[in-house]
Amino acid sequence: MVNQELVDQVIRVIDSQGLSEATVSELRKSFDSTHFTYCMDDDVGEVVPFQQCEGFNIYLVDSADHCSVLTRDLESASGMVLAEVFDDE
Repeated sequence: MVNQELVDQVIRVIDSQGLSEATVSELRKSFDSTHFTYCMDDDVGEVVPFQQCEGFNIYLVDSADHCSVLTRDLESASGMVLAEVFDDE
């Protein structure tokens, strides 16, 4: 189950370690009941993130039905997409 406290913990981990495959692997070990996906933000499409952070966005995933879908509802979320954002400079 995803809640704001978990989202805040994930943000603190990423802020201290940076977003990478290694960090996501550690998050999977630390929070084994939560599914984490790592990608680039432009892979997500035109979806408003649940939370925007410095260098990454967090999207929530609802996997209750047959297909997983992005959601903004914490109560139905079972996982997170951690999407790295790059500046277009």
